[in-house]
Amino acid sequence: MNTHHALIDISANLTHDSFDADREAVIRRAQTAGVAQFIVTGSDLEHSRKALELCRQWPGTLFATAGTHPHQAKEFDAAAPAALRTLLAAPEVVAVGECGLDYFRNFSPQDNQRRVFETQLKLAATTGKPVFLHQRDAHADFTAILRRWRPRLSAAVVHCFTDGEQELRDYLELDCHIGITGWICDERRGRHLRELVRLIPADRLMLETDAPYLLPRDLNPKPHTHRNEPMYLAHICATVAECVAKLRKQVADETTANARRFFNILLK
Repeated sequence: MNTHHALIDISANLTHDSFDADREAVIRRAQTAGVAQFIVTGSDLEHSRKALELCRQWPGTLFATAGTHPHQAKEFDAAAPAALRTLLAAPEVVAVGECGLDYFRNFSPQDNQRRVFETQLKLAATTGKPVFLHQRDAHADFTAILRRWRPRLSAAVVHCFTDGEQELRDYLELDCHIGITGWICDERRGRHLRELVRLIPADRLMLETDAPYLLPRDLNPKPHTHRNEPMYLAHICATVAECVAKLRKQVADETTANARRFFNILLK
């Protein structure tokens, strides 16, 4: 494969059961489409462990995050920090997360979410690993907590950014990287991102599919299923390139370099 165009998908939920029947084929299809490496998202301890196991089957291709998503914060018990610390010691685990706040669904109580978020930021500060962040409908609390911890964190990415200009400016001011998904391809809900992506400095932008979620709406031909796959990262890259008026190759090169630096991984 031509590594010049190599892409890195910074969020693929490859432990999701929708991939159980054809996981290897999904990875191979993405590689054929130019995705050289993938960060497998850990959403709770169980999926973080599964992500690490998967990475060990695909050395140098798959890397993992380890953490607890705010939806699962209520399951984060007294034993969880030590279990998470063990996972973070593995070289394949390149970030703490997915962690943050989600007040849209409130699957876990808000005070619980905040406590679990801070616990993970503390782990990131002590291990030196970057944080992989999730925020929905909780911007004020999220930025207040992040602002307090940011000086102690090596790096931070707000993954799956879908918010407005003020939120984006707040994150950039906190020296965060920004992850853009196929939401930018949604002509109904993602149109604002087409303008906002131009405000993201070239050295802070990274690309992700968040597969199996957020299938780009404008794929042609339309897939038979709603399941998103990492192979569609090339389509997201092309859309971003169009929005920022750059060649697709340049956006691929820049975002890949950012991901390598951020997650401290070598290109295969």
